[in-house]
Amino acid sequence: MAIKFAHKLFGMAATVAVAAIALQVSAQDAAAPAMQAAAPEAAAAPMPSKGEYLARAANCVACHSVDGGEAFSGGLKMMTPMGALYATNITPDKETGIGNYTLEDFDKAVRLGQVKDGHRMYPAMPYPSYAKLSAEDISALYDFFMKEVKPVKLANKPAEIPSYLDVRWAMGIWNAIFFDDARFKPVEGKDAVWNRGAYLVEGAGHCGVCHTPRGIAFQEKGMTYKDGNFLVGAPLDNWTASNLTGDINSGLGRWSKEDLAAFLKTGHNQHGIAFGTMVDVINNSTSYFTDADIDAMSTYLKSLPPQKEKGATAWAYTADTATALKARDYSKTGALVFAQQCAACHVADGKGRGDYQPPLAGNPTVLDPDASSLINMVLNGSARVIVNGVPDSYRMPYYRVLLSDQQVADVVTFIRGSWGNKASAVTAKQVSDVRKETDPLHNDIIVLRMK
Repeated sequence: MAIKFAHKLFGMAATVAVAAIALQVSAQDAAAPAMQAAAPEAAAAPMPSKGEYLARAANCVACHSVDGGEAFSGGLKMMTPMGALYATNITPDKETGIGNYTLEDFDKAVRLGQVKDGHRMYPAMPYPSYAKLSAEDISALYDFFMKEVKPVKLANKPAEIPSYLDVRWAMGIWNAIFFDDARFKPVEGKDAVWNRGAYLVEGAGHCGVCHTPRGIAFQEKGMTYKDGNFLVGAPLDNWTASNLTGDINSGLGRWSKEDLAAFLKTGHNQHGIAFGTMVDVINNSTSYFTDADIDAMSTYLKSLPPQKEKGATAWAYTADTATALKARDYSKTGALVFAQQCAACHVADGKGRGDYQPPLAGNPTVLDPDASSLINMVLNGSARVIVNGVPDSYRMPYYRVLLSDQQVADVVTFIRGSWGNKASAVTAKQVSDVRKETDPLHNDIIVLRMK
């Protein structure tokens, strides 16, 4: 309960959108020239300013915008178990935005979680990660927001949290115990590429907000490569943020650096495709990175050692399931549903079709001990990855209407136990729980806001 609560209240700001409930923020990009996605023919367009590039790296637009609204004008509703929070207007409007902020005010807000009027933020704003940003980068970000972003007069919406449940007053204590405000310092013995990757992953990209589990006080259990729990994956509002360490099966152990670079740049590779809120990260952030920064992040992530699967036997493909399906042997529970609904894209051999219709055989998401992401994706599908303004031709459709809880449980269990996959079975109760939590007709749906 503590971990789930933590992600719903304190961690609502990072990395990965589903068909009916998720956030496809590409429309937000179209709302503002300052952050507009480039069309394919605009490949030779001038490079963005340093501040705009950093805003992309920090993915500010994802939380501080709403679909169809002006970029950075706020208003995004974030449901929590205690009530709703709303993202604030961070345009340079002097009445409703941050137009009256000095550079010092801006630094305190971004890095220290303290608003100009003195009140403290919840880490829905990932300031524990942004604290690592350099003074030079903070200055560049400030210049971008003050000089390049269009002022929008739009009043901030007050939080819908009863006063007796609002614990903002305690954030000073929380900060004193769990928050390190030190800027990033290059690690001795590591080269410039690795250090740049560390700066982006641990700092601006705030990857740990989603991919690191939370402690009893809702703090991230690790903030840097030195911490054993850093980026090992975490439950996340009916998803599982993937394990980014070198674990051989559910992590990145079988991915090459080139695989990882392709994923960050395009949202897909031979092992899988972006889903959930990672779609927003690709669409609004990493697809705009320079090749050098993509290489730096890939170098850093590939340096992380295994944490949860030390000494584990690596997944190995077996052909028995493919042989049975090709012979129209559907005796295994879930096989018929797979043949009817899944095989056209993912193929009887489980190897998928190229980089766009991903393999299920050996897929780290399939092998994850927590099946939440797989259940969620079968029920709700996934939004399209959009790179350079061009959407992918294929997307995962949703089956929440077509398939019962038992059918979803059966087919997910089939997938997790075929082609050499050896992951635990899924129950109809697990599917039912995710179905209820992600019902798009429910006004109080908890929607993932970690960007």
